[in-house]
Amino acid sequence: MKNEDELREALSQTVKDMAQLESNPRTWLSWMVYLLARLEEQTTTSPSDKESFLEMLSALQDEIKNRMRTGGWN
Repeated sequence: MKNEDELREALSQTVKDMAQLESNPRTWLSWMVYLLARLEEQTTTSPSDKESFLEMLSALQDEIKNRMRTGGWN
């Protein structure tokens, strides 16, 4: 759990820094796509990792659809 907490803290700080540097959310899209592409590169070592990545993308899509429908994040 400690690694997850450290990652969450690092991501929170990164998002805060990004928002201070660029206030337009449309610009953030390119950074999210960049991050996803770098994460996908890490899945090339194992077919099961690749499958997990694709499952994660599907779950992300579901979360975004839910956000658009309900106005909130789960």
